[in-house]
Amino acid sequence: MPQITLPDGSIRNFDHSVSVMDVATDIGPGLAKATLAGKVNGDLVDASFLIESDSDLAIITSRDDDALELMRHDAAHVMAQAVQELYPETQVTIGPSIEDGFYYDFAREEAFVPEDLNKIEQRMHEIVNRDLPIIREVMDRDDAKSAFTNLGEKYKVEIINDIIPEGEEVSIYRQGDWFDVCRGPHLPSTGKLGKGFKLMKLAGAYWRGDSNNEMLQRIYGTAWPDKKQLNAYLHRLEEAEKRDHRKIGKKMDLFHIQEEAPGEIFWHDKGWTIYQAIQQYMRAKQREYGYQEINTPQVVDFSLWEKSGHAAKFSDDMFTLESEGKQFAIKPMNCPCHIQVFNQGLKSYRDLPLRLAEFGSCHRNEMSGALHGLMRVRAFVQDDAHIFCTEDQIQSEVSDFMDFLHEVYSAFGFKEIIYRLSTRPENRVGADEDWDKAEKALAEALDAKNLDWELLPGEGAFYGPKIEFSLKDCIGRVWQCGTIQVDFSMPGRLDAQYVAEDGSRQVPVMLHRAILGSFERFIGILIEQHEGKMPLWLAPVQAVLINITDKQAEYAQKIEKILKKQGIRVNSDLRNEKIGFKIREHTLQRIPYLLVTGDREVEKGEVSVRTQGGEDLGSMTIDSFVAHVKLQLENFE
Repeated sequence: MPQITLPDGSIRNFDHSVSVMDVATDIGPGLAKATLAGKVNGDLVDASFLIESDSDLAIITSRDDDALELMRHDAAHVMAQAVQELYPETQVTIGPSIEDGFYYDFAREEAFVPEDLNKIEQRMHEIVNRDLPIIREVMDRDDAKSAFTNLGEKYKVEIINDIIPEGEEVSIYRQGDWFDVCRGPHLPSTGKLGKGFKLMKLAGAYWRGDSNNEMLQRIYGTAWPDKKQLNAYLHRLEEAEKRDHRKIGKKMDLFHIQEEAPGEIFWHDKGWTIYQAIQQYMRAKQREYGYQEINTPQVVDFSLWEKSGHAAKFSDDMFTLESEGKQFAIKPMNCPCHIQVFNQGLKSYRDLPLRLAEFGSCHRNEMSGALHGLMRVRAFVQDDAHIFCTEDQIQSEVSDFMDFLHEVYSAFGFKEIIYRLSTRPENRVGADEDWDKAEKALAEALDAKNLDWELLPGEGAFYGPKIEFSLKDCIGRVWQCGTIQVDFSMPGRLDAQYVAEDGSRQVPVMLHRAILGSFERFIGILIEQHEGKMPLWLAPVQAVLINITDKQAEYAQKIEKILKKQGIRVNSDLRNEKIGFKIREHTLQRIPYLLVTGDREVEKGEVSVRTQGGEDLGSMTIDSFVAHVKLQLENFE
């Protein structure tokens, strides 16, 4: 008879098989009412799942992370039921949960229109209010095919034919009269879904993702544990829309993209100014932390990528060309080329650690449908570096790197960082003792900094474990930017060696590291984080001089020259326009300081200073304003 071990270590014994819900009821009626599912020996199961042997059990309620995926999966089923109740001729195909929500693909002759979403959503609420029990059934494969054939559901029959082997049974989930093929698990009833869902948009999708198949209609929705969290998510979407880097980039004249160069950026003067400010900052910090800056070729013989192992794994993403009978690749990453620099001249253990950094220009043949402004491009530059070291130096190098990373993120205004340690995958290279040492070094480096971190077992690269550093922005979105990865494989594949203290030839460990990742993507993140209102040190134009009448034009031009000599990025607006118009226009351009010059300012040799946020700092002498700005720049404000 089963012995159930709960997460707190307590044990409950039963003299018969029990369901997850039975155990919850045994603990107390309050928990039974809140129970949505269970985790039996680490596997997520229905609340009705029968436990027949000794097991570990965690009971899932709406407070648990696993509950959200269940709710979103259930929301997809409830939506499909609502659609078929309203439009009985519609066939349902596939409907998974996804990040932040769910979707379902439908086959229907008549196209859905946006107004249909309100009707479907209203019917979903009715189905939730019915509180229909959600029951798992098992059907014979042929019986299931017959049932869906009788309903005219040809797509479901195709799924059963392709996915369920002959002789196996089919898992069916039923809510009222509606049912679907599904592995589950699901909530106990439709009423458990609550009111925290909303249908978002319509889209097209090919059946099973194949453009040779028929086009289906997809309905996207979002689902959350309650209405409050739904509203918070919708608010984040509104904020994200306001902060869209593509719109702001166009308004501020930072960059553009056009069809003739898909996934590549045309940087305008203001955007390139931001780019250069970031690069100059990173260059100085790298020198401070002992990196040598190098530059490596863009077009490299394909044989190097074969030897490094990239061709076998990434050839579909590589741009290739042929010249004089040889095949070349435009580099998709920098690491093999950095090893070529390391290999020039025999290195000693005294030369290690050797830190090689490059603002490396890379190209990857991303699918056109995946391209998204600055966030997903085909041509990008990484703040890429590789540290060649001994095994004993891994922990200290990782620790120093994290100090570097924290300084950089702080300078860019990011305070909240998420740390994840990914360990050995099932398919990997290298000896287990090497993995043990590398994983221990990474974990100890994190612990030495007193950082809270999440373990991701099996998520490491095939060549070594890694730490990923993700930024949380001002509206709660998470962006994975930095990484440091331990590589046992590539240095040996590309013949890297050093002379150890005992005179033997050894293969160095290579640490792949990045802080910003792609410059393009990081600038996109910055634009959205700050809604285009860049910190002063990054602002493409830091101040603009505005004259009230033509009489102050010469004075404004004189001050502009003085400020430029002090290294301040400043322009003059001498147009014959009203002062209020000019102030509004430059405020919308997110310029940090507006310097107004009227007759009084000319007489006193001052400027009247207003901030982008509308604060009036009063009149300042030119020297005072320069000192004020330089203090901000020194503090990366």
